[in-house]
Amino acid sequence: MSLLLHLKGRSLLTLNDLSDAELAALVERAQELKAERRTGRRGNRLAHRHLALLFEKHSTRTRCAAAVAAADEGGCTEYLGAQDSHLGGKESVADTARVLGRLFDGILFRGYAHATVEQLARHAGVPVWNGLTDAAHPTQALADLLTIREVFGALKGLTLAYCGDGRNNVAYSLMLAAAKTGMHFVDCTPPALAPAEDRVAAARDIAGGNGGSVRVVADPREGVAQANVVYTDVWASMGEEDAFEERVRLLAPYRVDMALMQATGGLDGGRAIFLHCLPALHDRNTAVTRERGALEVTDDVFEAPFSRVFEQAENRLHTMKALFLATLGSQP
Repeated sequence: MSLLLHLKGRSLLTLNDLSDAELAALVERAQELKAERRTGRRGNRLAHRHLALLFEKHSTRTRCAAAVAAADEGGCTEYLGAQDSHLGGKESVADTARVLGRLFDGILFRGYAHATVEQLARHAGVPVWNGLTDAAHPTQALADLLTIREVFGALKGLTLAYCGDGRNNVAYSLMLAAAKTGMHFVDCTPPALAPAEDRVAAARDIAGGNGGSVRVVADPREGVAQANVVYTDVWASMGEEDAFEERVRLLAPYRVDMALMQATGGLDGGRAIFLHCLPALHDRNTAVTRERGALEVTDDVFEAPFSRVFEQAENRLHTMKALFLATLGSQP
């Protein structure tokens, strides 16, 4: 708990904004808050706190998790979608930040350019949290770590294999999360979508100090061998629709199906789980999958007992709550 006191007033733009110990403490605190909520306990630690949800992109989990997390502790949120503010249009990001910072106690941003969230943090004067940019998704990675910790009891020494676009925001945040917690991270991706070498090198340095490792592997079956966690994401994120057909061609071999999960060698002993940050194109209930079928993950994997995607989605709430309480100085 004492480590979290140091987070008061601080922003979270990437996981590099947390020390390794602070990251671990935040995940542990989220697990405690989850246990509290399951007993029916609600707090009042965000009473009279007002949080702005400034979103350029659509959202289900990030928006709802933030709203419920704040309300659980007596706080209020105001949602500002793409059409609800002058951000970057009639008004500069800096001016928007200075206005919202005088009205709200914190700002959760979800959008495109990472430079936008950096400007918000620079000018707002209150904590700013990155709910997703094109470069990073740290709040998702917090929920991922909590989910893995719940299943295996610890993080250090586990192997996390990510299959898909190896240089997207989720992959980069997972790489950093794994490195900072002493996990072994394997980025299973085609060479055309491999992560930037400087970011891999930086993550390797961190991982080495924690007993972990970082690898980039083109062969998905080689990459998932001995993995405790197999993780995937959509093949084309919001704003990348023009790249969809090329991504399908490149990433079809990285589809997570039952054969790939079996290649972990851990299904029979309960030593492997599947994760996805959602939404997932796994069945025929969306416009895309009605035409094409499953994309990044097959339905039998998504619905299997070893799939923890909905626990993972729920954990967005608990980790968001821990983040709000710590950075707003509302710990008991």
